Amino acid sequence: MAQRKLGRLGLEVSALGLGTMMMPDNDESVRTIHGALDLGVTLFDTADIYGDGFMKGEFGGNERMVGRALKGRRDRAVIATKFGIVSPEMKTQGHPAYVKKSVDASLLQLGIDYIDVYYQHRIDPYTPIEETVGAMAELVQAGKVRYIGLSEATPDQIRRAHAVHPLTAVETEYSLWSREVEDEVLPVLQELGIGFVPYSPLGRGFLTGQIRTLDDLPENDYRRFFPRFQGDNFVKNLEVVVLIEKFAARKGCTPSQLALAWLLAQSEQLVPIPGTKRLDRVKENLGALEITLSAEELADIERISPKEVAAGERYPTFMQS
Repeated sequence: MAQRKLGRLGLEVSALGLGTMMMPDNDESVRTIHGALDLGVTLFDTADIYGDGFMKGEFGGNERMVGRALKGRRDRAVIATKFGIVSPEMKTQGHPAYVKKSVDASLLQLGIDYIDVYYQHRIDPYTPIEETVGAMAELVQAGKVRYIGLSEATPDQIRRAHAVHPLTAVETEYSLWSREVEDEVLPVLQELGIGFVPYSPLGRGFLTGQIRTLDDLPENDYRRFFPRFQGDNFVKNLEVVVLIEKFAARKGCTPSQLALAWLLAQSEQLVPIPGTKRLDRVKENLGALEITLSAEELADIERISPKEVAAGERYPTFMQS
């Protein structure tokens, strides 16, 4: 498995990680994590809000599943989790006391002694980021966390946080249809030597080519409420996916592999975390590591899927704020 470094503090992980957000708490998910680990995947990404119980105010469901799957295999895994979202309405909390409470809860739910990468999931607008990151730095000093990071942070927030304690990674959505980070975030990360972990690198599944109508999504699927999956936006976005499919066919790979190979070509300090509950999808995604894109092919992909090609906002209005 190809390895990549995240940040300048020594963390090295597999060039592709595994996002576990959509994994239900069942034996298939555990088998998929085991299989991914056996294939060489080392970075596993979760969060305290992931899991079916969060809509009822329950935290840690997904962390418990990930912890159970990695029990006895801890030394082979790099475990990343997050804190800071406190309600389904996306209310946030970054007070130092909450940070310390959250890390203890996550350690218990994961069944581990330390967390490899601890992210602030969303920035709390009412708590100075210096205070939040100061508390995270104390967790590093206490041995509860090895490295820290932010998720969906602005360039200014990244700079202010990094000045308090070096960040190892920033996690933000990035894919062929979500390229906002290229303008300001990625240049700052490169300048400061911070790694980048793109989530939803397959456009929440849209770039796989497996979603042709909303009927392809379960009735309770959260994506039905996202602007890019609705009405005319869906139709326009599907047109782009068809072009990506044709390009992938000429390249002899799947659309997912092409989308991931394009992403991997953007930076050596970048480690995508595609999410899936199926081991066959993990194997397919890892095939992207075998694909090399020439400068001409990258230019062709740019013409197919330029910046701002996606129709619709990334999130519903209440989540954007």
